[in-house]
Amino acid sequence: MGRTKCLGGLLAFAVLSPAASAQDQTQRLQQEVDQLKATVQALQAEVKELKAERPPATAGKSATPPSPPTQTVTTQVDALQLTHTERSPLPPQQSVSEDPDSASRIDNEAPPTDPALKGFVQIPGTDTIARIGGYAKLDMIYDTRDTGSPDAFVPATIPVPATRDRGNFNLQARQTRFSLDIRHPTIFDETLRFYVENDFYGGGNGQYGFRLRQAYGQLGNTYAGFGWSSLADVDAIPDTLDFAGPNSVIATRRAGIHQFFHLGETGSLTLAAEQPSSELRAIDPASNVHGTQHLPDVVIAARVEQGWGHLQLGGVVRQLGYSSNEQNRRMVSGGAQLSGSLKVASFADYSDLLMFGLNWGKGIARYLNDLGGAGLDAVVSADGRIHLLSERGAYAAYTHYWNDNWRSNLVYGALRVPRSSWLNTSDFHNSDYAAANVIWAPMPALTVGLELLHGRLEVQDNRYNTDTRIQGSLQYSFIR
Repeated sequence: MGRTKCLGGLLAFAVLSPAASAQDQTQRLQQEVDQLKATVQALQAEVKELKAERPPATAGKSATPPSPPTQTVTTQVDALQLTHTERSPLPPQQSVSEDPDSASRIDNEAPPTDPALKGFVQIPGTDTIARIGGYAKLDMIYDTRDTGSPDAFVPATIPVPATRDRGNFNLQARQTRFSLDIRHPTIFDETLRFYVENDFYGGGNGQYGFRLRQAYGQLGNTYAGFGWSSLADVDAIPDTLDFAGPNSVIATRRAGIHQFFHLGETGSLTLAAEQPSSELRAIDPASNVHGTQHLPDVVIAARVEQGWGHLQLGGVVRQLGYSSNEQNRRMVSGGAQLSGSLKVASFADYSDLLMFGLNWGKGIARYLNDLGGAGLDAVVSADGRIHLLSERGAYAAYTHYWNDNWRSNLVYGALRVPRSSWLNTSDFHNSDYAAANVIWAPMPALTVGLELLHGRLEVQDNRYNTDTRIQGSLQYSFIR
């Protein structure tokens, strides 16, 4: 239509205005030419649009061009925001073992060793976030004498009397571990956490059996599965290169169900029922005594956390039992632990910490580092009665941060089982554990350390033996 009008205008101009001046004719002709140019440009634009909309022909048929593939890019997310998680008020700290990262906490709080919950990624199409963690760790160990436990420093295994061995070197990576941490918000306005962890301490010394270390789920404040006992205080366990840690530490892992309760703004209470195990022995080996379990171990622990550190008071009540060829009996036992960490001084991003633990009980040997598995909960006499054995222990540790990359730890622990006529002369009486280290972390994923350890074991008849160990470690963490 625009084209027709322009051509008609030119024709009318030429026929009806022959008398017009040459100047007027030239101006009008130029205007019409400009209009024609604009019309041509508009037509060209319409043709381009039509060509763009027309699908290309393929083998005589029209074909729709394929859509570009959709790519999903997985990136790190803000785990605290996505799960509405709070961080623990405890002072930030570093840890070789990363055990505080794995511990269950009230409201699934972020631990002081990982206050930002770094390394989580969101599973596409879901509200679930996940993190693969763990580390590869190589330990280079030299003992001045036979320690009886070449892969971990356990004073209770030192041979008494001493053997003729005069030094032993060991190189091992059994502490290497893998973990999977999954978190998911729920309709209950509470976070669901699933955690599983493995290491290579399955089997005997020098073997690399893949071992389940933890596997549990926690919805809000209800925990169920296999992990740290509620009596253990993971935030008060010293930072050592040695895998075992102090002799008197309660660091056992058990299957159980735990329930957390808030006590004010900074306190909490934990009630738990945990896997029982009666570790006892008989005076008469021919009696065929074996431990039996009829009720779970019941644990209650009260805890307060603030910027200065934390305190935890926990207790356990147990029922020990046995069965033999002739009879079976049961007896109630129990114990308690007071533990904590106190902020002493600050340097840069970290604070010096004083960690400690005091424990006492009857029939709680299975909970203690040096005594677990030794059958020292109780003794069954020839008349069938159960005689509980007392245990008491204490440890203290000081962590000093030279700067954000260098830190050192001093650790001492003592554990005692009073002399008893029910025990053999070669049975455990007391042990001492001491450690001093320097640890360098030049980057979050790399840790290098050197540690000096000394242990002493004394048995019931006053004989004793000692061992000194030098340990160097190189560790690569997957997520830091």
